[in-house]
Amino acid sequence: MEFRTDMADERRDLYRKANNIEDEVAGLECEEENKDLAKITRVKILSEEGEKALNKKKGNYITIDLKKASNLREEEKEKLEDIISEEISSLSNKYLTSSDDEVLVVGLGNNDLVCDSLGSKVIENIEVTRHIKKYYPQYLKEGSRGISSFAPSVMGKTGIETLEIIQGVTNKIKPKLIIAIDSLASRSIERVNKSIQISDTGIIPGGGVGNARMGITYENLGIPVIALGVPTAVETAVIVNDALNLFITKLQEEAKSNSYLNELKNEDNYEEIKETLNPYDYNLVVTPKEVDELTESLAEIISNGINFAL
Repeated sequence: MEFRTDMADERRDLYRKANNIEDEVAGLECEEENKDLAKITRVKILSEEGEKALNKKKGNYITIDLKKASNLREEEKEKLEDIISEEISSLSNKYLTSSDDEVLVVGLGNNDLVCDSLGSKVIENIEVTRHIKKYYPQYLKEGSRGISSFAPSVMGKTGIETLEIIQGVTNKIKPKLIIAIDSLASRSIERVNKSIQISDTGIIPGGGVGNARMGITYENLGIPVIALGVPTAVETAVIVNDALNLFITKLQEEAKSNSYLNELKNEDNYEEIKETLNPYDYNLVVTPKEVDELTESLAEIISNGINFAL
């Protein structure tokens, strides 16, 4: 089954639906936690069977679904920053055992495209300390960790694979951990700019939109990679599929019962819709008009969450 999404919990739900599985997928553990401003879903892939089912590597995948993403008050932003910080710490603490362990934060994506600029915007707000610790340690609190960051852009602008650029930097500075931030793809309209996924398995840039590059992973770098991303766009087929479900629900509420509509709603029509749109090049990748404002807000929240965690 093809998954046009980066979100592990979406892949789990799609797999369960496609295979009529009511219980948990074999090889997975899943738990949910509700907080004031967010719902947290933790999916853990435990075995090769789970890897095969979701087409994702073994490891931890944490999804933070925001109950509110726009017009956030300062105290609400601070609560979300604390949630992100706690989840990053829960994954990074097993790799960072000393204040001498350095961390490299990498912002992936194309800064010229608003819907792909999350990584570079997060980098703008990361509190870098590696140079201060190296040359002016007297100005840092005792126990401060060396943090460095950069945004390598995309191969279409540099002519160099993003992985190769990161390899060059890591070979020189030798961090103990990499945190990579990128824009993701989702299979749900309601997730656009409202969900944050954190994982300890690295990331494959472009994987969710069918343009996969070389993975930013431990296997390719020899360094643990925590990946953090936000879905910023969806395909037209996703919008049509979600709109169709909403339309069917409306008809069901009016008609009360209809076996055909019930059957249609229980199916995932994404593949059929995509096949219909593709010949006309209508399966566009779409982002909301408020994407610039939402991206700026989420970038600030995520960067502060990373700063607090480190």
